[in-house]
Amino acid sequence: MLPLNEKTKAIAKPFVSVIIPVYNGEAFLAEAVESIQRQGYPPLEIIIVDDGSTDSTANVVASLQADVRYVYQTNSGPAAARNRGLGMAQGDVIGFLDADDLWPDNKLAVQLACLAAQPRTEIVLGYVQWMRLAADAGDNPRFESFAEPFVSFNLGSALFRKSVFDKVGLYDPTLRYSEDVDWFMRAREQGVSMVILEQTTLLYRLHQLSITHGKSANALNILKVIKRSLDRRRQNDGFARSLPRIPNLSQSMVHSHNQTDLKEGD
Repeated sequence: MLPLNEKTKAIAKPFVSVIIPVYNGEAFLAEAVESIQRQGYPPLEIIIVDDGSTDSTANVVASLQADVRYVYQTNSGPAAARNRGLGMAQGDVIGFLDADDLWPDNKLAVQLACLAAQPRTEIVLGYVQWMRLAADAGDNPRFESFAEPFVSFNLGSALFRKSVFDKVGLYDPTLRYSEDVDWFMRAREQGVSMVILEQTTLLYRLHQLSITHGKSANALNILKVIKRSLDRRRQNDGFARSLPRIPNLSQSMVHSHNQTDLKEGD
């Protein structure tokens, strides 16, 4: 039988910090925060990093019916905003949500259960569901799902043990786009333990206000971050070693980042 203090540790729920980088997100931010609140999970903190918004984002934050931590910074890009949030985070587990995306209602329950059951797992991902504006939405924009859910190395679809950032490092602030792909490549190169669940853990809303809308893969730094990874893996003997295999992952499940309709929250 476990001593009382060990029982307490066994049933203690991890503290979760959710970081929302936002740039001119007044149209979407409140819904993103509500989707976190609907998880019904304490203990949890929501950190909003305003990366130099020029719209009414600050007013939206002030009107939120939620206890949030808000910080404003000069526009420095999504990587810098996420790094700022990580510096503020008090949680043992970290989640990210772009201001124009949503979490499905069961996200935290499903992914935290996985982390609890697999103590050595450092990152747990899930499927991403695309959402687009409904054709009949009229004056009240409404998003509807389309296409089948897919696997994407998207920060919003994952939960992270905070300790993994000590191992991999922070996001590269010199990358205005694809800093998430770059980080996941570095994590895989270092053999970080990650799993992919078959449940949908992110609702990814496509819209024309996104700063990455219509940009090519080259403009989004996709080729640049892949080359960086290959160069790092060639350093020892000139040959790029293969990346460690991720359980339950096959190429048919992975959506290519080489899309012109990709977006980020900043």
